[in-house]
Amino acid sequence: MNNYFEVAALLEKLCSTKGVSGEENRAAAVAAELLGRFMPVKTDALGSVTGSMGEGTPHILLDAHLDQIGLIVTTVDEDGFLKVAKCGGADIRVLAAAEVTVHGNEDIFGVITSTPPHLSKPEDSSKAKGFDEIAVDIGMKREKAVKIVSLGDRITFNGAFERLLGNRVASPSIDDRAGVAAILRCLEILEDKDIKCKISVLFSVQEETGGSGAQAGAFSANADEAIAVDVSFASAPGVSGEKYASLGEGTMIGYAPSLDYEMSRMLSNIAERKDIPNQPEVMGGKTGTNCDEIQVAGKGVKTALLSIPLRNMHTAVEVCDLADIESTAQLMAEYITERSALNA
Repeated sequence: MNNYFEVAALLEKLCSTKGVSGEENRAAAVAAELLGRFMPVKTDALGSVTGSMGEGTPHILLDAHLDQIGLIVTTVDEDGFLKVAKCGGADIRVLAAAEVTVHGNEDIFGVITSTPPHLSKPEDSSKAKGFDEIAVDIGMKREKAVKIVSLGDRITFNGAFERLLGNRVASPSIDDRAGVAAILRCLEILEDKDIKCKISVLFSVQEETGGSGAQAGAFSANADEAIAVDVSFASAPGVSGEKYASLGEGTMIGYAPSLDYEMSRMLSNIAERKDIPNQPEVMGGKTGTNCDEIQVAGKGVKTALLSIPLRNMHTAVEVCDLADIESTAQLMAEYITERSALNA
């Protein structure tokens, strides 16, 4: 049995650094260090990490986003509580009593307030509070709090990187540090191969808030083709199997009107020939990923999507299977190898 210790170590390093949308600099620094092993690296004007290597055609762009969901401070009230708005798709249903870190002048611990059940109204038992009703308690009066916390500071959800049974792990920000890990693992697989096409990498910022990092980065790269790696929904009790994939059953190959059908079919055919575990993911419109921005960048880019199944998305306990990261990396590497062979 493969325990994927190297993939786990890589993912843990990526997940241990914070990087809420618009303030990804810490996560970007770690990603740049890891990518620098394979190619020259730079950071663009928006903060995305980019790099390129090789020559020839096609020019293939690999993208995964760096940012994670979180909160942003909107007010410090008269009692020192922090009022917040969501930064990305934070799930309000799981925030009551959550432990958080406020990234002010220094990182400080906080907890999101929760009304005791004894004091709740009966009608409150079946609904979550809105973002305008919650606050973060950092244990300080306003006079002291404003010396450390400023409006616009980001807040992340606390949680440890934990190995579950088998090949599964739980952590905050697996969305989409798993995609970053898959691309880095793909580059490692390609190290011993004679690749005769150009490969660019984009670890993009601000995907959770609209995809501006991918749009700018793809325009700059000016690639012929792109593969974006993100996460998608994994099976869980009480949810429809028609909309979810299975953990540990392989990478999800996307099919959608906004994706290049020939690329999707080629990825599927390669997966079958090379016995790489895979699952189809069919979408009737846009993908909700960076693919939607990449495909219309510049002159237009043929784009494919590979997704890693993820349980508990947009929470502090996201769960994935390391085998799915590995199958994603293997399939990307095989695709690049076959496309490169056209120049041999």
